[in-house]
Amino acid sequence: MIRPTPEQLATLTQFERTAFEIADTVNRRPAFKRVAHAFLKTVGAGWVHFVTKNLVHVEGLKHLTELDPDRGVVVVANHRSFFDLYVMASALLRNSDWVDGMYFPVRGDYFYERADGIAVNMLMSAWAMYPPVMRRAEARTFNDYTVDVITTLLQKRGTVVGMHPEGTRNKGDDPYALLPAQIGIGQMVHRAKPIVVPVFTLGLSNNFAGQIRGNFDGTGDPITLVCGKPLELDKMLAEPARLRTYKKIADYTREALMDLGRQERELRKRLGLPDLSPQGGA
Repeated sequence: MIRPTPEQLATLTQFERTAFEIADTVNRRPAFKRVAHAFLKTVGAGWVHFVTKNLVHVEGLKHLTELDPDRGVVVVANHRSFFDLYVMASALLRNSDWVDGMYFPVRGDYFYERADGIAVNMLMSAWAMYPPVMRRAEARTFNDYTVDVITTLLQKRGTVVGMHPEGTRNKGDDPYALLPAQIGIGQMVHRAKPIVVPVFTLGLSNNFAGQIRGNFDGTGDPITLVCGKPLELDKMLAEPARLRTYKKIADYTREALMDLGRQERELRKRLGLPDLSPQGGA
């Protein structure tokens, strides 16, 4: 696995550099990664399931669990809660045996710049929140490394990378009106040419303690997880490597998630769950 250049590392603060080196060591060394992934598959996935099992409703999970991929898989998901991809990862790991390693590129301003972010990365994901995406203007050249290393990892069968095409958390009133897709997801998909599977999740809170409490006392909102079929991207992947192509791929992933949002609303209606759209909540 490639390393960042000295120039890229020089853009990080000492704290960011230390956090990165710890996460990089775990994810780079096969023996460490196997141990970390075993923890994630057993303790991590089991714990997430335990604290959400009374609330979660899943549809289409077979599109993920029944894959027999010949290369890496990217799960693209909407971004409403901090914990969206934890529920997806738990469901996938508990119901399949083809995943060898998971990686979730995350914003560096929390997971690599704050002590509590490092603790969350270590205890809840076994350092799978890697590699960082830096938002400070001075450190953005480091993100070239992030794209390069994810591209490299996705050449390997059994690799799963979880990403949010929106790039940031959607805080709007309508959870079905997604933010614009970022070109970066299109660039990464075009370069790596992975299998891409869309997942739409809704109902999770950002209140960590309240989310757990609601699972057991009956006050928690229903959580939905809807998985779609792998996206047909061959024609777009064959187009030239340019911004127009990247944008087309990014927009296509967003459209797929919008379609899953419509399926999620149908699932809620069919199961008699609350309608979370602004009109439904009126």
